[in-house]
Amino acid sequence: MRDWLSLIGQTVKVFLLFMGCTLLFYYGILWITEEYESYHRYDEPKGNAIKVISMKEDESASWLERLLFFYRFGE
Repeated sequence: MRDWLSLIGQTVKVFLLFMGCTLLFYYGILWITEEYESYHRYDEPKGNAIKVISMKEDESASWLERLLFFYRFGE
């Protein structure tokens, strides 16, 4: 009988530890999500920003070449 009570007590301890860690993880994820919701990553840059890439418009490229370019580079 004493072994069964010990087993039940250990099971309750593991369950409470699991629930505590799960709640800590859940509220941590909520806090991180709330922190980054106000972060505007698509705002225009401040200062002397320059464009670092430009699209080369090639009029002589066929539709097959453009399709292969799309599949190769994911443009």
